[in-house]
Amino acid sequence: MIDIRPFDSLGHADHGWLDARHHFSFADYYDPNRMGWGSIRVWNDDKIAPHTGFPPHPHRDMEIVTYVRTGAITHQDSMGHKGRTGAGDVQVMSAGTGVMHAEYNLEDEPTTLFQIWIETDRPAAQPSWGAMPFPKDTRAGRFQLLASGNPDDGALTINSDAKVLGATVQGGESIEYSTGPERHLYLVSSAPVRVNGTEAAARDGIAISGEQILTIEAQEDAELVLVDAR
Repeated sequence: MIDIRPFDSLGHADHGWLDARHHFSFADYYDPNRMGWGSIRVWNDDKIAPHTGFPPHPHRDMEIVTYVRTGAITHQDSMGHKGRTGAGDVQVMSAGTGVMHAEYNLEDEPTTLFQIWIETDRPAAQPSWGAMPFPKDTRAGRFQLLASGNPDDGALTINSDAKVLGATVQGGESIEYSTGPERHLYLVSSAPVRVNGTEAAARDGIAISGEQILTIEAQEDAELVLVDAR
């Protein structure tokens, strides 16, 4: 099954400093048919104005992945971590028993990012944070693993049976991805794509289940972010 969630149908909140689109029910946006996808609970498409951001706030028992599309985000938390994550790079926070954190755009330009929450498989674990650079030229024409529940795969580690992957594809070219039919996949592309023959526009949500091989054809140069979850 491939279900296209058009960008214009997503939840929308414009707070001035934050312009957010919600793929799933979040904050004041509620859709009983979009409460999550497998263990994926939140996928927010955020635009954060310069020199603004999310002030300190708490989380617990959730795996939070931030994929920066443009600009940069600067993180600080109650564990003492601080770090700046730039475009194309990723940070993860396992909230575990509880953590306070803040995310600020300290740049002179807007920052755009995906904020992805995945349900944890280890409730009450010790909280943690990490970030890694992922140069886009290392994932041209293929999916690169950005984060997963396997601590030995060289990517960022989360406490969940899930994979977060990124790829860039030139217009007119295609890539494939193999998975299990019981998995829940969610894909967002920066440009129009065709997934197993189904058309999707830029920034649409593409919810996938029951497929073992995905063929993704890019109609224009595209940046892809894919989550493969239980």
